[in-house]
Amino acid sequence: MDEQFGESDAPKRGGRGGKKEVGHAPVLLQEAIDFLAIRRGGTCIDATLGWAGHSYEIARRLGAPGRLIGFDKDPAALEIARRHLERPPAELAGDWPQIELVNESFREIGKRVAPQSADGLLADLGLSSLQLEDAARGFSFQAEGPLDMRMDPRSERTADQVVNRLDEKTLADVIYEFGEERRSRRIARAIVRSRPIRTTTHLAEVISAASRSMKSERIHPATRTFQAIRIFVNRELEDLEALLASAPQVLKPGGRLVIISFHSLEDRRVKDALREGERRGLYRVLTKKPVTASAAEVGRNARSRSAKLRAAERV
Repeated sequence: MDEQFGESDAPKRGGRGGKKEVGHAPVLLQEAIDFLAIRRGGTCIDATLGWAGHSYEIARRLGAPGRLIGFDKDPAALEIARRHLERPPAELAGDWPQIELVNESFREIGKRVAPQSADGLLADLGLSSLQLEDAARGFSFQAEGPLDMRMDPRSERTADQVVNRLDEKTLADVIYEFGEERRSRRIARAIVRSRPIRTTTHLAEVISAASRSMKSERIHPATRTFQAIRIFVNRELEDLEALLASAPQVLKPGGRLVIISFHSLEDRRVKDALREGERRGLYRVLTKKPVTASAAEVGRNARSRSAKLRAAERV
């Protein structure tokens, strides 16, 4: 369960005109860097740029002979990442890698990156703070916004279409499959009866009312349903499966794959893909159990509490 949290990236750096862009510390940063085993002059892929928090540290280690390829399907995130990566620290101004940024989903990596050309591939899955904290994007139930939830604004499917057009059975299936919500039928019924629903807060109220008789939980009653709709709208699991299929194609022998997930649906797919890759002789799995954030990191950054890191080496 990612509880509406996902990648949380970047150092605090000045934006245009001196305006501050306030981000969050990258989740499991040191662990990700260690497992990537970055070689100076190598080629690394950041499949989920976000605020470029992980990429910035990768770039520091690649040096001028190196190459960093970053993917993000959110053009707003890509622009912020570009500004961060265009400003190397003064001491590394002449020793910064070639940067290539791609405004596409990481499902396109197999088409955009040459076979066996990458020394490392990092994916920090889930929802970025940039997306969550902008009410106009419609990801959060804590602020009123439109039912959008698209990571890529060019996509056709929106949360409004899911909430207001799907039949009750299909909607219940989406909520159960992608949110692992045991009250999916009750919630779907309440949503259909409350149509039209136009805002995130209205949807959260409907879900909360449908869940009122259930035992109270640690998380907000709308969390799992919002997660389910977001995953369905953005085809997140389909994209993840495409990435997992492409990774062994683009990695060199000895190249490292590092994936940070935030809920069980993602983690199961990553675990199964790495195990199957090891069985087929494609990988050496480096993490028999997922790496999680330390108590100190969780204390500094609550978003890291559900993060799980898995890594493998291409053989």
